[in-house]
Amino acid sequence: MADALSALRKSPIKAGHGGSAVASVTFAPAASRASLRAGADAVSALSSALGLELPTRPKGTASADGKHALWLGPDEWLLIGPDGVDFVALAGQSGALHSAVDVSHRNVAFVISGPGARATLASACPLDLGDAIFPVGAASRTVFGKAEVVIYRTGEESFRLECWRSFGDYCFGMLNEGAEDAAI
Repeated sequence: MADALSALRKSPIKAGHGGSAVASVTFAPAASRASLRAGADAVSALSSALGLELPTRPKGTASADGKHALWLGPDEWLLIGPDGVDFVALAGQSGALHSAVDVSHRNVAFVISGPGARATLASACPLDLGDAIFPVGAASRTVFGKAEVVIYRTGEESFRLECWRSFGDYCFGMLNEGAEDAAI
């Protein structure tokens, strides 16, 4: 039997960090990701198999053991976890009808943190990121400039921005511009 080949992940971003005095922009470490689609009747079984309760409300998230489930729609979640987690296999153990696709190599992520993090994101994102509308733990699919992204608020002054690899340089540049503007 042939040995399984594993793809080496290379960062699509030329710089590892950026930002300004008020907002740090760093490239997030490699992570496992999956796009999960399932009906409401499968949520309980999938939650049990994945080891975290799938959120069922807009902007909802759930976290357990370093794994995160971000609600993107009535039947759609983005799963993010430590590099090496096989979300497709875990979901497959649920016995429920679903679609799970590994998108680990499709996406890259940036961590934006500091007192100017919200202003950095707001520089190119129409989403209201205020505390009342987008509290810690909220996540949403939106746009950043011309790129479709998912923004996840991980702390009072920290956010995670997920985008497709092909938009990585573009988003990184826009984030750096936003961070510089936030420092003015």
